[in-house]
Amino acid sequence: MSKLKFILSGGGTGGHIYPAVAIANELKSRFPEAEFLFVGAKDKMEMQKVPQAGYKINGLWIAGLQRKLTLQNAMFPLKLVSSLLTSRQILKSFKPDVVIGTGGFASGPLLQMANSMDIPTVIQEQNSFPGITNKLLSKRANAICVAYENLERFFPKEKIVFTGNPVRQDLLDVETKTEEGIAYFKLDTHKKTLLVLGGSLGARRINQLIAKELDFLLESGVQVFWQCGKLYFDEYQHFNERENVQVVDFIDRMDLIYAAADFVISRAGASSVSELCLVGKPTIFIPSPNVAEDHQTKNAKAIVDKNGAILLRESELDSTFETTFSDLISNEDLQLTLSQNIKKLAKPNATKDIVEQIIKLIKT
Repeated sequence: MSKLKFILSGGGTGGHIYPAVAIANELKSRFPEAEFLFVGAKDKMEMQKVPQAGYKINGLWIAGLQRKLTLQNAMFPLKLVSSLLTSRQILKSFKPDVVIGTGGFASGPLLQMANSMDIPTVIQEQNSFPGITNKLLSKRANAICVAYENLERFFPKEKIVFTGNPVRQDLLDVETKTEEGIAYFKLDTHKKTLLVLGGSLGARRINQLIAKELDFLLESGVQVFWQCGKLYFDEYQHFNERENVQVVDFIDRMDLIYAAADFVISRAGASSVSELCLVGKPTIFIPSPNVAEDHQTKNAKAIVDKNGAILLRESELDSTFETTFSDLISNEDLQLTLSQNIKKLAKPNATKDIVEQIIKLIKT
């Protein structure tokens, strides 16, 4: 067999980038001689994060449609045509065996062109409610790997494979890294740690909540490790002056901070939910209401309905947050129940199962 070649596309947020990198890493472990190329959107975070993970990336001139009339929207048709033409050039030059899309602006034109050139494609859909791009691409995709059940109303049933979401493989053994995590992040061994996650870009409402409730949290006896996101770091970094508070824009060792954490407050993006199922820490989900079809709430409810986490809507934070958090940190039985139940929903073999679907499409 000649050297295998794979193109992966996913970006815009960490929720699209890290699954693509996880899939590439698993493919690389199976096929050490294979060649890999990522395709992302110019000026998006994948242009930095993918090379940091050790892979080459090409950028397309593409962006999403805005909800209001803007110059960017007026440019969209031109960007789309440009991206389709560039995708075609990339595909003709690289000659991939399979193209894998994990979502994000760039995956649309790339997979659309791959489909038109009869190159096998795999879609990895992370959310409980797919975006319009993946719905359109699904008609010609060879396989659609999903993380939630009951997606037949969006995708052709015969193409759906229930795999779960790819997660960082270093999360599979976080329970062995607690001491290392506490030392790495210089945490107080005598205090419980609250980990606050807003996603790679940050979450305005969660940041506002933590800033408002910081005195309450510290008086509750916890230390706070707060990932506020790069968009908000300048606004909140002054809280680093407080004792038992660490504010960061980005976390470079998620495995170690998960290991060190005792409680988690998080958005309910698909990747975060999948990671937290593996990690198994008592979690309060605060879904973003500003996403298509409120899919973060649906993601969270899939866990909450199995008594695996607590759900707080943004609209109820001011009235219920303090009571909810106090009940959680004072009730060890509740903590144990949540931890055990969320772990039951983990899909630790998701990446391997997705790669099995990709391997099936390789033309020998």
